[in-house]
Amino acid sequence: MLATPAQEAELEKLDKIEQELELQSDWAKYRWEKTSSECYQNYWVNRCLSNARTEYRKVIDPIREQEVRLHEVQRKLRASLKDQRDAKKIAERAAPEKAAERAANQKEYEEKQKDAAVRAADLEQRRKDAPKRAEENKAGTQLD
Repeated sequence: MLATPAQEAELEKLDKIEQELELQSDWAKYRWEKTSSECYQNYWVNRCLSNARTEYRKVIDPIREQEVRLHEVQRKLRASLKDQRDAKKIAERAAPEKAAERAANQKEYEEKQKDAAVRAADLEQRRKDAPKRAEENKAGTQLD
């Protein structure tokens, strides 16, 4: 139940279309900003700005509609691919080999925890015995 090459290819195709739409949108915005800045050279600034905005909307609205439809298809395709990956992971986790591996890992973890507790208890005992050992060492090393 893996993602088919056709689905992957379709997603790549949709990504390329999205890039093209973004480029068209950027160019439309550039032209609108250029026209808007040129409007301030004219006597009828507001009228010029209104016309520039209208032209920009005529260009950008169809692009936005295409982007909305494209994003919807991309979302559905990506959701489908994600569902397939999730189903594959669930199937892998349910496999007997994985269950045995998880049990072995759990056992190893518990053993490491026990070993760490023993080491910590031993270290604590050594710390408690340290003054006594120091006294014994002092008593044993004194020269008369």
